[in-house]
Amino acid sequence: MAETLGIGFLGAGDVSVLHAEAVARCSGARLVGVWNRTEARGRTRASEFGCRWFETPEALVADPEVDAVFVLTNLETHLQYAKAAFAAGKPVLCEKPVAANADEVREMKRCAEEAGLLCMPGHNMIYEQSVERARHLIQRGDLGRVVSVYVLYNIYHGDERAAAYPGVVRQIMTHNLYSMMYLGGRPRRVSAFKAVLNHPDPEKEDLVLALVELESGAIAHLSASFAADDLSADPWAFLVKVIGTAGTARYTYQDWVEVKKGIAHSRTYTAYQGSIINEVAHFVSLLRHGGEPLSTMDDAITCQQAIEAIEASIATGRSVAL
Repeated sequence: MAETLGIGFLGAGDVSVLHAEAVARCSGARLVGVWNRTEARGRTRASEFGCRWFETPEALVADPEVDAVFVLTNLETHLQYAKAAFAAGKPVLCEKPVAANADEVREMKRCAEEAGLLCMPGHNMIYEQSVERARHLIQRGDLGRVVSVYVLYNIYHGDERAAAYPGVVRQIMTHNLYSMMYLGGRPRRVSAFKAVLNHPDPEKEDLVLALVELESGAIAHLSASFAADDLSADPWAFLVKVIGTAGTARYTYQDWVEVKKGIAHSRTYTAYQGSIINEVAHFVSLLRHGGEPLSTMDDAITCQQAIEAIEASIATGRSVAL
């Protein structure tokens, strides 16, 4: 493998800016080029990132300078582009949600295994050092038996920004679920509710709450909202908390805040970019030295099954077993 890995981006939306910064700060990688469905945006990003513009996704994945591919397109196309990368012999980092449904995630995993290539889900939140420390405490038994896991998100998104995303179940709850699984284990049953309170599209929920029974017997409390900011003295912009019989662990976005506008937020939550920097560094390390992602494709399958269970619970008004 090359001394410096060449990375290619399929997709040049907002998240590509965060990944470009992460690649730039990874000593073992460089950004070779980007492709985007909308050429004007793709060319603009290539100029901003100081890399090449590719006319087609096929040209990017086939280029000998590209050693690995980041799939950063809309989720409905993730499987298509991941399979193209595997066919070209390139490992993949695939943004979340990994695919449109659990069967597609399974198919992506199967294709990666058949090709003998790494496919790493973009579950960036758990690459934050504070969350990793919490997991170590839990695994060593320092917190005793885990009783409750909380993953809460409350960041207002205006009409234009909210309209660009799916509802918060797919856009945000995916983060909550894989973070919950990393700390608390697999889900067994969910009960969920949604609301449309401050969103321009009545088909897109901007508030969702899910209660999740874990296989351990613990209960997880997950919520995600674009509807309003938490303006209290200790705001729950993004909060992860684990309560055990012998201790507690906590992580929050509010520990590092820059007074400048973020890509999607009214201010910059420094740890979000930091988690992607760590995620990309881990991906590059796996390609060089082997090992496992902190969150695997099997985790991505379970996470997507839980998303679909949440949607079924909302639709039926009943708890749903996984």
